[in-house]
Amino acid sequence: MIRTTVRLPEELFNAVKRRADESGRTFTDMLADSLRHELQRPASAARVCEPLPRYRGEGLQPGIDLSDTSALEDRMNGR
Repeated sequence: MIRTTVRLPEELFNAVKRRADESGRTFTDMLADSLRHELQRPASAARVCEPLPRYRGEGLQPGIDLSDTSALEDRMNGR
């Protein structure tokens, strides 16, 4: 077994500790079981994608190179 440090929000730590105490398990067992459960899920199901914002406009302008961020910034700033 490997020993490590995990930084958790205090309210999450308290909730897990409370649940572990109620079920007669250790915090370590609760954490390990939760991680095992998460790892059994398909990776694609674990992703949460926020919808992209939509803007009104004319779309991609001619001559714009999306890989040239400096030129994009200049164009957006009217330079």
